[in-house]
Amino acid sequence: MSTPQKVNLRTPEVMKLVQAEVEAHYRSPIVEFLRHTGSPLTKAGITVKLAKAFGFCYGVERAIDLAYAAAKVCNGRNIFLLGEIIHNPEVNDQLSGMGIKQLHEVDGKYQVDHLTAADVVIVPAFGAEVNTMNRIREIGCQIVDTTCGDVMTVWKRVRQYKKEQVTSIIHGKAWHEETKATASRAVGDGDGGGGHYLVVFTLAETDYVCDYIRNGGNKEEFLEKFKGAHSPGFDPDLHLRAVGVANQTTMMRGETEEVQRRIRKAITDRYGEKVLNEHFRFFDTICGATQERQDALREMLDHNRPDILIVVGGYNSSNTSHLAEMGEAELPTYFIKNSDMLISESQIRHWDLHHSHEKVTENWLRDGDVHVGITAGASCPNNLIEEAIERLFEFRGVDVKDLLPKGFQEIMASALPADPAAQTGHSPAPAGH
Repeated sequence: MSTPQKVNLRTPEVMKLVQAEVEAHYRSPIVEFLRHTGSPLTKAGITVKLAKAFGFCYGVERAIDLAYAAAKVCNGRNIFLLGEIIHNPEVNDQLSGMGIKQLHEVDGKYQVDHLTAADVVIVPAFGAEVNTMNRIREIGCQIVDTTCGDVMTVWKRVRQYKKEQVTSIIHGKAWHEETKATASRAVGDGDGGGGHYLVVFTLAETDYVCDYIRNGGNKEEFLEKFKGAHSPGFDPDLHLRAVGVANQTTMMRGETEEVQRRIRKAITDRYGEKVLNEHFRFFDTICGATQERQDALREMLDHNRPDILIVVGGYNSSNTSHLAEMGEAELPTYFIKNSDMLISESQIRHWDLHHSHEKVTENWLRDGDVHVGITAGASCPNNLIEEAIERLFEFRGVDVKDLLPKGFQEIMASALPADPAAQTGHSPAPAGH
């Protein structure tokens, strides 16, 4: 196994240039004003209010910073990214415009055998499977690991479950990069293996597992039902005797807690309360930023409910999808990837969570006074939120910049480095619209 070259991406000089370029691409004076004041913008019958917490989290900011730093420090070398850095198409397009090449999965696995020791590989915020990481290290590539700390906390937990010979029941999406990376740690690939996992997505799937724990059942039917969502060699008759619950960090906290509660009850019913600790483990591993954004939306819905809700973010973003689910359960909600989806006052193109495609809704923005709430997932940059706000006011003939206090724009502009392209040696890529 080759030893990858070590390069410090976080020197003060590099991070100063990174900050300038990231701010030039994603900063929004309008959003910063609304976040700072907590006040709505109102004009011509349109009132726009942001949730208290929205947009980029620390883990996403760190991942983007490291990717930008890699593009500067490793300029002239081949730089590859395992899939997407985060689930936002504009951000990923930006990185592609900087010369970072995406590695795509084939049959669920990244194809990395063509890489060489001279190449740089960026690991996304979701992390990557153990076998993929081992192969990249074997080749000797320089690795830029942007895996979120909250994700690594889950990995620590499932490794402990494996050590204790406890099966990890992961509440998440079996096809999601983060859950696949977590599942590989639960198995212990590269560590002798031997661990087991089962992924449950819905409460209905959880109830099916709980019934099997209590009463047993048809093993072949069970394995077919969870095909692609369990470890190799998984045997429900053996591997559901001692279980530990973990989760994809971007799931809904309330739903994960319900998964935990139902499985705990099933284990108790089967083995009794006295020996519960021999058969059941649980640890709270919901991402703090995910929860903060869900709590902020909950507060908006409960105490300052708008007439409609707009959720901005990538359609394949788990935490953003859950915000849209929360909204649509209570009021008209439109999940959009960017302001281009706001076609007119009468038409909006948005993501249908239930059928996984875009659709157009007519007469979505009523005439007269209307209160619009806006939130965004942890992978959505502020500039996309700003563009959506600008578009809403354009429908009523208003330039949203005119609604900011006198001098605010000048203050914000003076704080932004003037020409990041001149400092970094290459021009910023287009924002992806």
